[in-house]
Amino acid sequence: MTSSAVRGRLIVLEGGDGVGKTTQLPLVADALRARGLVVHTVREPGQTQVGQTIRALLLHPDSRISPSTEALLFLSARAQLVAEVVQPALAAGEWVVADRFFVSTYAYQIAGHGLNAELVRQANALATQGIVPDLTLLLTLPAADAAARRSARGLADRLERYGAEFDARVAGAYEASVTATWQARHPECGPIVPVAANGAVDMITDRLVRTIVEHTSLTAVLTT
Repeated sequence: MTSSAVRGRLIVLEGGDGVGKTTQLPLVADALRARGLVVHTVREPGQTQVGQTIRALLLHPDSRISPSTEALLFLSARAQLVAEVVQPALAAGEWVVADRFFVSTYAYQIAGHGLNAELVRQANALATQGIVPDLTLLLTLPAADAAARRSARGLADRLERYGAEFDARVAGAYEASVTATWQARHPECGPIVPVAANGAVDMITDRLVRTIVEHTSLTAVLTT
């Protein structure tokens, strides 16, 4: 049972396009609710009215958006999400499970586009108001499998059309993010743990939930 006396938790699902984050988001949330937690699910960009408007602009295949503008739009959506949903939920002792957070910004905008890392980190600090994820689960999947899933979805959005070199930089950033050295340099991201995203959907959900239990002292939260 949660209460305002117990701090909530922010859990983030991360990974490149096609690894299964969107599929797993409601399943992980339901598994946590079954353990007695109040859980909110959010996605980036989106969720709020401001975020949904920004999402439509960012993902439209005909939008012509510079890398700097893209980063600022993502961060604007995050700022509204934090203020409107994440901060109130955590303050009430509730849990938030998010589809993407700052690691995505690092992978796509900093590594992918080559934007100035320190400037983007400063802007993210403003957007997040000091909130750091309690745990980020990086869903990992062979590139060919992720590409097959993306192909099965049909028409690619604007962010999926940057090309192979961009995709390789993004993948490299995600791979680096699970190392102790990278995490020591990026404390604003919190702990990041890789989780294999291959196999049956329910098996992946079980892996994710078990990892959350192991890394967030979930039993202690439930008995507080």
